[in-house]
Amino acid sequence: MRHMAKTFNITADCKPEIHYMVNIENRLLEIKSLVDAGKYFTINRARQYGKTTTLRALNRLLQNEYYVVLIDFQTFGNAKFRNENAFSLAFANSFLRRLKRNKLWDGGERDGAAWQLKKVAEGKPEGFELQELFEGLGDICAASDKPIVLMADEVDSAANHQVFLDFLAQLRACYIDRDEQPTFQSVILAGVYDIKNLKHKMHPEEGRKVNSPWNIAADFNVDMSFSAAEIAGMLQEYEEDYETGMNVEGMAGMLYDYTSGYPFLVSRLCKLMDEIVSENGEFGTKAAAWIQNGFHEAVRLLLAEKNTLFESLFGKLRDYPELDAMLQELLFTGKNIVYNSDEPAIDVATMFGFIKNQDGMVAMSNRIFETRLYNHYLAAASMQREDIYKASLQDKNQFLINEHLNMRLILEKFTRRFHELYGDRTDAFVEEDGRKYFLLYLKPIINGKGNYYVESRTRGLHRTDVIVDYRGEQYIIEMKIWRGEEYNNRGEKQLTGYLDDYGKKTGYMVSFNFNKKKTVGVREIILGDKVLIEAIV
Repeated sequence: MRHMAKTFNITADCKPEIHYMVNIENRLLEIKSLVDAGKYFTINRARQYGKTTTLRALNRLLQNEYYVVLIDFQTFGNAKFRNENAFSLAFANSFLRRLKRNKLWDGGERDGAAWQLKKVAEGKPEGFELQELFEGLGDICAASDKPIVLMADEVDSAANHQVFLDFLAQLRACYIDRDEQPTFQSVILAGVYDIKNLKHKMHPEEGRKVNSPWNIAADFNVDMSFSAAEIAGMLQEYEEDYETGMNVEGMAGMLYDYTSGYPFLVSRLCKLMDEIVSENGEFGTKAAAWIQNGFHEAVRLLLAEKNTLFESLFGKLRDYPELDAMLQELLFTGKNIVYNSDEPAIDVATMFGFIKNQDGMVAMSNRIFETRLYNHYLAAASMQREDIYKASLQDKNQFLINEHLNMRLILEKFTRRFHELYGDRTDAFVEEDGRKYFLLYLKPIINGKGNYYVESRTRGLHRTDVIVDYRGEQYIIEMKIWRGEEYNNRGEKQLTGYLDDYGKKTGYMVSFNFNKKKTVGVREIILGDKVLIEAIV
């Protein structure tokens, strides 16, 4: 073991000497190619997506060829944005401090341009505005023996101030005139909001401020999510330290399947297994924590906790009602939603990391977010007033046999309860809300000890597969709308193939049938070596 053990990090930036990290060298080289080409661009990704870590690592990579000035707008404070003068002075002071750290300027008169900017800023503090600032910055760029790269983090903290938009407009002018006037080699701004489209950051009455202030920004298409192979590289380093005996490739695959490589979620699950699950009496060692059951326990803990990422996501639901409505439709109805970035709800959901474009259709960005949203919606007071939820609370103690779920009995009880409560409702009600009511019935039964997620591969195909993990045992449940016997038979065969993927012999089906002559109840179907237990609702 190392003299000073590394840890998995979920706060601030990751430092390779003290944290287990994914190797991001390839994406840094991709970003460097944009810098080398003299591009101005934004790194806009969802919260806790590794933006700050990337900027700091890029800073180190560029040092040999460039002087890098990395500014954090979050350190400015609102007072520095009250007018052009206050902002210009704050920016100049921050810029000059960073120059000293880059050893471009030691504070003396050796570099006349930097010294001149300092004198101008101090000599007429009340008259120092953007024009004087950019004249001084241009002089510094002209006098420098190496190109200068400007990087700014946390630009969201500045983006709702008019003076910042004016600052962007000046950067734009410098970029356009770069063949005549010296300027920065490259400018990189990092934040959640796309600087090319600030309308979501503005209050409605401030929309007039948006006027393409930085429409010269190059497209930034670098994938900042972690691949399964990159996660495996990080786990291999951990394994060399602790020798847990984990299946590194298998664990990396599970982490990727649940998180789609979202950096915070990957690191949080690893941290939970390393520090919390391994200390849990049920597991007790690191070796026991880094297996499938330990992973599912970490998922359960993550889904139950409050953290800054989840709180930020739910805050966006309150701020953007159209986003909230779209997500509920996506999660509960199974409807296909065409991905159209011009649609405000889709644009906002993508920017904040809720969804992604999957073959031209809207899809949840990862299983963790999807399940956390299901839990959020199903725990709402309006949901818990539903009769089917109350029925589940009455029934939930019947379904455990030696700590194993009796899934067949759950289907039987749900079928009976649903028919009693909603049997006279219209077809449209069943199609729109049937899935929701099954999950609403299931949630109290597994709450606290189990997880579930909806398999994205089958969403929108008139069927939804729910995978339940309860104390290490998995149950595959297909929910679908009845479209006739032939379609039903085809669905049964699809489910058997799906059971093969999970190594299961028994699967479960909930069929919402609109046929007035249907026979409500549960039946057992034998298909080869598989047993399908189907509930007709």
